[in-house]
Amino acid sequence: MTATSAFITSLLTSFGIFCGLVFAFSILSKWKVNHNIYYSSRIISGEGPTAAASTRNPFTWLYEAIFTSDAELVRVAGLDAAIYLNFFVCILEIFGYSSLFCIPVLIPIAAKSKSNADAFQLDPNMTYDGFDNLAMGNVEEGTKKLWAFLVGTYWVSIMTYCVLVKHYKKMIHLRGKEQAHEKPAPQQFSCLVRDIPPKPKGMSRREQVNAFFRKIHPDTYENCLIVCNLKKLTKMWTKYQAAKRNLEHAEAVHEESKVTAKPEGIRPMHRLYFLGLFGPKVDSINFYEEQVREIGRAVEAEQQRTLKEEQLPAAFVFFNNRRAAAEAAQAVHAPYAMQWQVYPAPEPREVVWKNLHKSVYERLIRQGLVYFAVFMTVLFYMIPIALISSFTTLDNLVKFLPFLKVIVEYPPINTVLQAFLPQIALIIFLSLLPSLLMALSRMEGIPSQSHVVRGASGKYFYFIVFNVFLGVTLFGTVFSSLAGFQTLFNSKNFSVSSVVSLFGSKLPPVAAYFITFVALQFFVGYGLELSRVVPLAVYHLKKTFFCKTQKELEEAWEPGPFEYHNLVPNDILILMISMAYAVIAPMILLFALLYFAIGYVVLRNQALKVYVPAFESGGRMWPHIHSRIVAALFIGQVTMMGYMGIKKFPYAVLVIILPLFTIFFASMCKMNYYPSFNVISLAIASEDVKESPPMRKIIEAYTPECLLTEERALEESAHYEDALESSVSSRPMGVSRSNSVHESTENLYAL
Repeated sequence: MTATSAFITSLLTSFGIFCGLVFAFSILSKWKVNHNIYYSSRIISGEGPTAAASTRNPFTWLYEAIFTSDAELVRVAGLDAAIYLNFFVCILEIFGYSSLFCIPVLIPIAAKSKSNADAFQLDPNMTYDGFDNLAMGNVEEGTKKLWAFLVGTYWVSIMTYCVLVKHYKKMIHLRGKEQAHEKPAPQQFSCLVRDIPPKPKGMSRREQVNAFFRKIHPDTYENCLIVCNLKKLTKMWTKYQAAKRNLEHAEAVHEESKVTAKPEGIRPMHRLYFLGLFGPKVDSINFYEEQVREIGRAVEAEQQRTLKEEQLPAAFVFFNNRRAAAEAAQAVHAPYAMQWQVYPAPEPREVVWKNLHKSVYERLIRQGLVYFAVFMTVLFYMIPIALISSFTTLDNLVKFLPFLKVIVEYPPINTVLQAFLPQIALIIFLSLLPSLLMALSRMEGIPSQSHVVRGASGKYFYFIVFNVFLGVTLFGTVFSSLAGFQTLFNSKNFSVSSVVSLFGSKLPPVAAYFITFVALQFFVGYGLELSRVVPLAVYHLKKTFFCKTQKELEEAWEPGPFEYHNLVPNDILILMISMAYAVIAPMILLFALLYFAIGYVVLRNQALKVYVPAFESGGRMWPHIHSRIVAALFIGQVTMMGYMGIKKFPYAVLVIILPLFTIFFASMCKMNYYPSFNVISLAIASEDVKESPPMRKIIEAYTPECLLTEERALEESAHYEDALESSVSSRPMGVSRSNSVHESTENLYAL
């Protein structure tokens, strides 16, 4: 159990680190040489640094982050970032309203109780801190004081329901407003078609798709883009781009040598094998020029072959208005619903091309295998999590590693290690998860990057519930000592009631561990995020020693997008911990408010000035976040229901109503609100737009980069011939059709 002195040390140390990092940011962000790091998105857009870069006031950035309007935030950072930051506002409101009752009412009641002192008199071996006296564990069993904690549970639940309904409506309004009035985007006129059946004899894949959709949508359907197998072409394209980069780098080195050496310069040389360390020396410029020519010709030939021979049973179909595309995405197009499946098209930047052609049966099998892998990973991850929770206490470390005793007993080191060791170990261990979960989500056959991110976040949530929350609570308390372990498995003492009592007696003290964990996350984590000292150091190292071309220099400071698959799960973890302990240990609400308040300001600043979105999903992360907030509330209610029983409160049965109502609430939200995020409503899609993008531009947007090169213009490809004709034609699509449209229904469906 974390000692009070260790907790205070942890808090003060984390706060000191945070202040130091904020001070570093206030200084470094004003230096012009660092503007690329602290104002990346504004420099890329051509707007330049804000007033905070030139003023002496160190808090100007804070004002800009807080008071910039939501409309400006959406314009600069996109709807996804705006909705993600609204999540922070939502949680601040939930915990703010919850604190109005829990902190002024529950903490004094717990502080005036004497359950811990009485238990200590009966068992002198029991240990507890002054902090534990502010939690529900200090309230006597069966007393009327527990009514206040029952009311607190209802209060937190009701506040959560009200705030969630308010923000779900706000998000629907924001999404609808942006979609109805924004500049038309390619995905609004497009649909993704998967599970196309085998093509009939005498028909190409393009003719099959065109015939099918022109029969069903004769006046609105424009054309299609058949998905191809790009595996081989992508490898060649990557080599082609690498050769071009190497050529640019070699030419830049040559030009630089004209200034520092002879007027004619020194032509760069390199060896051919193993990172340029072995083999014969060659002229780098001549070598890479020849490589670019050879690979370029090979890429061109492979493009032609890919378009003819590598067509897959998936396509993007295009319509001449937004409503037609929205209607098509919501309709069943074939008698067998597992064929000709039509979905809203993802934004071009977020398409996962290698997954588009996977059949529905393959996707189902992959999904089952992936979730089995996730289940096994969750199961086996609990073992190291349990070991971390049990062995990273100083007493256990000394038991298993006696040689550390001399170091650990030194008071300053003892205090610091006791404060930080378990939390740092857990944070490092959890940092390995996101990459694994992203890879597993891609294996499911998901067609869009935003969906992959949501899938990885959902899987991370399972880890949070079963490993971090239950793992730390169970193994960090029940098995925190060998005596507790032996007591639990002693045949004479083992019973369900003894296990429940042991677990319940340890539940409130573990809140101190989680409060330290939360403090470490928001002080150190957000301090590093704001100061960006790591990207700054990496940028200057690359700039000094490696960057020779303008492109290399731009890539060195390129900020990238928000990594939602890392951010959202960590936020949900803090939310779930805080929701579970909001009534049991109300002090955690103060730290949760600090976490989300600091996070809101810091991440809003980064969204406005630093990060550049890699894709835009239209805020589809919100239903995922909403469901996790509801799940966290449900877990908190179940925890309170069990703990009320442990406290022998005769009216604990009244808590049962809350989890049941939470399930009903979640179902109603899913039925009433979720469909508006899953597809674009026809009411919004019917809104007039100022201008529709040319079909040529839409098709180019959905064409993989490796199929669009400088050497081969779009018009030269027969693959896009029909689309280009339709984009310049003024005739209605239903006036002149291919004879293939009149094929029989059997041929069209190819059942």
